[in-house]
This record gives sequence, structure tokens and C-alpha cells, in this order.
Amino acid sequence: MTIAMSQQQRVIATFGMVLATLTNTLDTTIANIALPHMQGSLAASADQMTWVLTSYMVATAVMTPFCGWLAEKIGRKRLFMGSLAGFILASMLCGVALNLPQILLFRILQGVAGASMMPLSQAALLDMWPKEKTAQVMAVWSAVVTAAPVIGPTLGGYLTETLSWRWAFYINLPLGILSFITIYFAVPSDAGGRQRRFDHLGYVSLVMFLAATQLMFDRGPTLDWFDSIEIRIEAVIAATGLYLFLVQTVTGTNPFVPRAIFRDRNFTACMVFGIVLSAVMFASIALMPTFMQTLMGYSAIQAGLATMPRGFGAVLGFVVAPGLALRFGPRLTMTVGLAITASSLWQMSHFSLAMTDGPIRLSGFLQGFGSSLMFNPMSVLSYATLPAIYRNEAAVFSNTLRNIGGSLGIAAMSAIHISESATIRTHLVAHLVPTDVIFDWRMPGMLTAAGDAMAGLSAEVNRQAEMVSYDTAFSYLCWLTLAMLPLLQLMRAAKPGVGAPAVDMPAH
Repeated sequence: MTIAMSQQQRVIATFGMVLATLTNTLDTTIANIALPHMQGSLAASADQMTWVLTSYMVATAVMTPFCGWLAEKIGRKRLFMGSLAGFILASMLCGVALNLPQILLFRILQGVAGASMMPLSQAALLDMWPKEKTAQVMAVWSAVVTAAPVIGPTLGGYLTETLSWRWAFYINLPLGILSFITIYFAVPSDAGGRQRRFDHLGYVSLVMFLAATQLMFDRGPTLDWFDSIEIRIEAVIAATGLYLFLVQTVTGTNPFVPRAIFRDRNFTACMVFGIVLSAVMFASIALMPTFMQTLMGYSAIQAGLATMPRGFGAVLGFVVAPGLALRFGPRLTMTVGLAITASSLWQMSHFSLAMTDGPIRLSGFLQGFGSSLMFNPMSVLSYATLPAIYRNEAAVFSNTLRNIGGSLGIAAMSAIHISESATIRTHLVAHLVPTDVIFDWRMPGMLTAAGDAMAGLSAEVNRQAEMVSYDTAFSYLCWLTLAMLPLLQLMRAAKPGVGAPAVDMPAH
């Protein structure tokens, strides 16, 4: 049964939940464009600065699985508000950080505090609104989840250029306070005390897998993968954690993740689909800022402006997605979105150093629009046939896997980019001899000057190798997107009366 609330209370509560989700989700990408500025201020290397992004995502991935059990124990609203308060405080600490260890510690605190906000907001909205309004409400929520990572680089670039990189974190204060006040007065309270027995082995094994896998992918490119003892140790820990988690989930009397949620075909198919979709979306978003600023010479503001059409496409997609899903069905809507997203990535795989920002804007718009057409119906189908009693833990678990999917997508595509760049550079250098016909035609007069010409030639070789490596990474993302197509055949629309009612909660 839907929570008893007035229409006005539902609208206000939805605004607070969506705003909190926006604040939390922005921080997955808002620091991307600010990294070069942070690097100088914190006296860190480029490799070290990537930990500013991944430390947040690892902390979120490790903490998120615990949130479902904790929400049942102390109450969803109480946990959500405590998480929001902790997130705001950690954001302020990030803004005043003086060195790399401090910023990493505070980003970890940010990830731990904010881990529950996205899954619990989704579960709360599903319980607050009648079933016939689910598609529209999830469209709004999904729009924020998808558009925020796109808005992040634009907002981060503007704040960095006009104020300071520290404002990429300070911006969370006014947004967080407004959402905190709104949620306190509008969202109904629940008493908690419904927790199951805590499965220590299941949780520890899941954390082992998530943390070790993330570290392996983050550190692999700089440590030459399995030639490094550290990477081999992390691989063993990840494999052990996954094995223990699967065995405990299948055979345990009270597993950390309820087995019942995997019996729902919609939820399982959407969960796998969401993992791959997150990997594709976050990887492409993460690659673009460095591509534009390092390779194309864009400023932080220019790079942010070039990514804005992606946000417009996402918003447009979420406006039309509910109507399309109602008229043509969610699977066909998701198929169209998948095709549009794949076509945008195919276009990105043909980027060149001679292009203007037009292709970046067009491909970004199409990718935002296509991902919206997939994400909104997926959010509805995930819980369409799942008993409502499992919503908290199902939402937490699926968001955990989507987070790790996004992290692994970023790490994997970064590794491919680095590897391909080195390989292409070696191939190009092998052909840079004065007797080569192509070299003589393309580089007339390059050897007539002194050492500056050779330095310029080396820089140009690096640029060309980088460009090819980016195109290769985008082409892999295109094929990965198309590989999701069979999963759509496993999803089905909800039948009337399917699924248990939502947990009834008293008003605040």
C-alpha cells in the first residue's frame, strides 16, 4: 500500500529527494575538469589526482551494500538525513583540503556518507507515489541521475575558471541544506526495527570483491598489470571475495542479499543492463574532459560548454520517454535508445584533430537522449514485478553494482586508451624515416630546422597516437552498447496485481 500523504506533501518530498540525489550524483564528475587546477594547488602528480575521483567511487561502492540493512534497522528517513548531513560536512572539508592525503580522506568520507542517498531516494519515491504515477516520477528521478554526471563537468569548469576548484565542493552546501530542510518536514518517518540478521560473511566478501577489483583496475595501467605483485594480490583478493559471496548467497540461510530478488527476471535483467549502461556512460563522460582539454586545447569553460548539449539531450529524453514507453512499450523504447546511443558512440569513434566542436556537441546530445530512453524504462521495469518488501535492499544492491560498473568502465577504457596510445606511437615512429614516401609527403621541411622541429614532430606523433587511442576506446564502447541488446528480450511488462504492496509508514 502506498504511503498516506497529501499531493502537496508528495510533490515537496519529491523535490527534496531529487535535489539530494542531484547533489550526490554531481560529485561523481564535477571534479573531473578541475583536476588540472587541483593538481598544482595540492602538489600532486597526474596519476595521483585520479584518486580524487576513484576514492569517492570506491568508498561509495563499499558502503552502499550496507545501507539496505541499515535502513531497515534505524529507518530510511533517519539514515537518509544522517547521510545527507555527513555528505555536506565532508564536502566542506574537501573544499578546505591543503594537500593530497587530506583531499583523499575527505573524498572517502564523502563517498561513505553519500552512499545511501541514491538507492534510498529511489525506494522512497516508489513507496510515496501510486503505481500509476511511477513512470512519471521515475522519469524525473532518472533525469537527475543521468543528467547530473553530464552537468558536473560544465558546472565544475565554470566554478573552477571563475572562482576556484574548491567551489566544486562548496556548491554542495546550499543545495544540501535546502534538501535537508525539505526532507525533514515533508518526508514521512519510518520506525525501523525491521532488519534481518546481519550476514557478516556476505558483506565482508562483497566488500573484498568490490574494493580489490576497483583498486586492480585503477592501479593496473600504471603498474603494468599482472607484472606487478600488487595487482596479482588484488586479483586474488577480488576472486576470493566473489567466490565467497556467491557461495554464501546461494547456500547461506540468511544471505546478505536476499535470494528472492534474483528470482525476479525483470530485476535481474535490468540489473545487468544497468551495470553495462553505467560502464558505457561513465567511461565516455570521463574520457571527454581530458580529450578536449589535453588534446584539443579547450579551456575548462570551453570543455564544459561543449558537453552541455548532452545534458539537454538527457532532459529531452526523460520528457518523452514515459509517453513513448506507454505507447510503444518499454522494451521498444529502450531499443530505440540503445540504437541512438550506439550511433553516437560510432560517431565519436571517428573524431579527428581537425574537427570543430560541432561533432562533440551532436554526439553528446544524441548520447544523452539515447541513454535517457534506456534509463527511464529500466528504472520502472526493475521494480515492476518485484515485491515491494525487497525494494530497499534491491535498490541498494543494484545501485552498488551500477557504481562499480561505472568505476570499472572508467578504469577499463582508461587502460585501453593508455595501451593503444603507446602501441600506435610505436607504429607511427617506425614509419618516420626520410626515405618513407608518406613521411616525405606529409612532413615537408620538418628536418630542415634544428632540434625544435624534431620536438615538434615528436609532439605531433604523440597527438596523433592519442587521437587514435581515443577513437579506439569509443569504438569499444559502441560495441559494448550493442551487446546489451539480448538483455532486452528477458524483460517483460508488469501484470496487474503483481508484486507485494509497499511498506506502510506513518506520516512524520
